[in-house]
Amino acid sequence: MSDFNAQIIAEFRENDGVIGGPFEGAPIILMHTIGAKSGQVRINPVMYQAVGDDLAVFASMAGAPTNPAWYYNIVANPEFEVEVGTETFAVSARVADDEERARIWEDQKSAFPQFAEYEASTDREIPVVILTRS
Repeated sequence: MSDFNAQIIAEFRENDGVIGGPFEGAPIILMHTIGAKSGQVRINPVMYQAVGDDLAVFASMAGAPTNPAWYYNIVANPEFEVEVGTETFAVSARVADDEERARIWEDQKSAFPQFAEYEASTDREIPVVILTRS
């Protein structure tokens, strides 16, 4: 885990899920994904959007040309845990279909314009993943 992520995770846990700095005010969760190849738990802080009772996360990797490793972990192992605020619970993940993705993605870009910048800086379609409490 990078030092940057380690700092975010520590701050998240010390402040009941609230993070400052460049992520101040952003809704952040910690995903405890299972490595697709290693089988080991990986903790990743990611921004999310509440979609009804579900959570949507975005495999943007800040507009990099490839999806983040956690995306492949979720596709291989869609059952895992998340931390939201002070609560930890199990979720089941699925990639949003085209229609659902379009609506959620537009909402995310509207609320957080940096996601439009991520989209503009890559040729890939950024996946939207839906997390449903299991």
